[in-house]
Amino acid sequence: MKLNNCASHSRYFSDELDAQIFYIKYRTNVYYGDYIWYNIYMIKNIFNINKNELSYGRGYVYSLQYHLVWCTKYRKKVLKEGIDTECKEMLQGLAEEYKFQILAMEVMPDYIHLLVDCKPQFYISDMIKIMKGNLARQMFLVHPELKKELWGGHLWNPSYCAVTVSDRSRDQVLAYIEGQKEKKKV
Repeated sequence: MKLNNCASHSRYFSDELDAQIFYIKYRTNVYYGDYIWYNIYMIKNIFNINKNELSYGRGYVYSLQYHLVWCTKYRKKVLKEGIDTECKEMLQGLAEEYKFQILAMEVMPDYIHLLVDCKPQFYISDMIKIMKGNLARQMFLVHPELKKELWGGHLWNPSYCAVTVSDRSRDQVLAYIEGQKEKKKV
């Protein structure tokens, strides 16, 4: 079997024979097409985000954290009695699907606090629109009674707060978000 366009991969192999030997030796690990192929061992997990380190993408290094807050419509206290836990699970699912990481999260009866770490390709407004829209749709499917409590059938207030977080302020934001439930109990 011959790999097409091996010359374009000269940084990996010195000639076409090396590429073919590599293909024969590791054929289960090589995907090839007309012009694109790669070894699965060469794939770098570009979404590996550690709390105290920089993240690496292909050709860039980043550390972007945002403290996000948005409220329910009319500040109605509808995110309670197990709905808050479902919100957290749904947000975690969205984070996995859209490849961002939630570092801290608290769902209060009438608002949500998030500390997220995301790639530079994300526009923060698009990311919030995705989270709010998908979360509202999923919540209304699971809990149709929420629409009755909210006039007009909208779960979220259209506004939101997004604040960038530095390494110095990250611990403060984490402590603030984690302390939200305790403040309400007092």
